[in-house]
Amino acid sequence: MAFGIFIHRTDSIYDDSPTERYQFPSQYLGRVRACLGDWIVYYEPRKVIDTRGYFAIAKVQEVIPDPKAPGMYIALIEPGSYLDFPNPVPFSDADGVVEHGVLNDMGRISGRAQSAVRQISAGDLDRILERGFEMDADILPRTDLRNQTGFEDEQAPYRYAEEEERARIEYIGSRIVRDRVFRRLVLRAYDSRCAITGLKLINGGGRAEVEAAHIRPVELDGPDVVNNGVALSGTAHWMFDRGLIGIADDLEILVSRQVNDPFSVRSMINKSGYLLPPHRLADRPHPRFLSWHRENCFKQ
Repeated sequence: MAFGIFIHRTDSIYDDSPTERYQFPSQYLGRVRACLGDWIVYYEPRKVIDTRGYFAIAKVQEVIPDPKAPGMYIALIEPGSYLDFPNPVPFSDADGVVEHGVLNDMGRISGRAQSAVRQISAGDLDRILERGFEMDADILPRTDLRNQTGFEDEQAPYRYAEEEERARIEYIGSRIVRDRVFRRLVLRAYDSRCAITGLKLINGGGRAEVEAAHIRPVELDGPDVVNNGVALSGTAHWMFDRGLIGIADDLEILVSRQVNDPFSVRSMINKSGYLLPPHRLADRPHPRFLSWHRENCFKQ
């Protein structure tokens, strides 16, 4: 097993859905198979407008031929493993490139940086994770892989460090950490404002009194991705989870006929009658998740 980098563009010509699958041509089959059962980092190239750089992690569960496209393959992503970074990581910063494995012997960026799929060292992964999660110093346990570069032959101390790195990434995969990261991402997307009431309440300690609600719950295969989330006040969250409130694909807020006090419920909805969405289109609730909620939770 090995860590890897998968290049993904928001305008990709491939049939990709980062939380579920990654489509690729046969030339990368060996590299993708090497990542089977292990973690990969998604990277968006610098040529993409408003690129996110290194923006998420996920685990490869299975590799299969694409039944719809001869010569193409699909890496299936382990359900629940995908997680966006609170801080997207640029390809390079003041210290140079973050991924040292793309450098040649002269210290220059090699053609390897153009590979859509490539392996990555534990040291490079450590640097990416540290930057991606640096908004919370206590999210990541500390390791010291600063001196690891590229893919040179490593001695026993490196193998110990790699064990620490694997412990770190499994820690990131824990439910507690994922819930914290998901909350940060959703509240940031919605500016800490309830998307149904429009209220932005901050308590005396500076903490937003709004919650990050999954549209499709994690226990029912809902991913920890912003467009499967919505910022809601406690009361709105309670009603949404119990199907007393739903959301149409055009973001109109729906009130169930089973609500015992519809006038009071409607009075708490913001004047537009529609969900107040994030500014970034990609962060807005995905119709697929909204449809699932209406079909499985919302009480007509």
